[in-house]
Amino acid sequence: MRPKKAIRSDMGWSTVDRIVVCGKDLVNEVIGKVSLGDMAWLEITGGLPTPQQSVLFNALMVTLVEHGMTPNAIATRMTYLGAPEAMNAAVAAGLCGMGTVFVGTAEGSARIMQTALKGVDRPDLKAIAARIVADMRATKSAIPGIGHPVHKPVDPRTTRLFQLARDNGYYGNYCELMQLIAAEAELASGKVLPVNATGAIGAIASELGLDWRICRGIAVMGRAVGLVGHIAEEIRNPIAKEIWERVDEEASAHLRPK
Repeated sequence: MRPKKAIRSDMGWSTVDRIVVCGKDLVNEVIGKVSLGDMAWLEITGGLPTPQQSVLFNALMVTLVEHGMTPNAIATRMTYLGAPEAMNAAVAAGLCGMGTVFVGTAEGSARIMQTALKGVDRPDLKAIAARIVADMRATKSAIPGIGHPVHKPVDPRTTRLFQLARDNGYYGNYCELMQLIAAEAELASGKVLPVNATGAIGAIASELGLDWRICRGIAVMGRAVGLVGHIAEEIRNPIAKEIWERVDEEASAHLRPK
């Protein structure tokens, strides 16, 4: 019989009068001293960030908090309309729509880049970018992290994030590769395909040493804040019922008697 693996976690523990989170005393070392973004970093990495890491990680988190009346926000508002007693369900409904089209592509871009650069000491970034684009086009797959229906030829969020990466000493091969992938894709397709916010997040998260499997979590944490904000606005200024009634009327207008 195979010996059982010990069940271990370093996330936290508590006694009657003490709570410890990732080695930090919650009451005396965290509450009132550690920001939400830094707390997220602590939970993910096990240690508090350096000032430079803090600037960048907090920037990544706030970038995707809000983007207007997106499908995620509409799903949250509609769910809250039907179940106002379950805010958690309304937020979850919006988060469930984070995938390859909306918000969730930071994971995909980070995965592509981390896979391509794994174990490579002196990468030819231009050649790697060309290979990635060629492989994705051969399978008719969308390249995560590039292109945007509104923000073109430049996504202003990307410009700011990459500048912060430079200012804080974290603009390296991943950021450069993401830019080259976008340039190569534009050349191959003839379309305007700027690096979007999720592409920049995937690149900078990779520069910070975060596993690609965590990258969607950065977007999830940020967007959860935004969805709570939409519910707060829905309470102040309800529009979900109006959206529902108008969509219902317009969608079936052609079936109704004149």
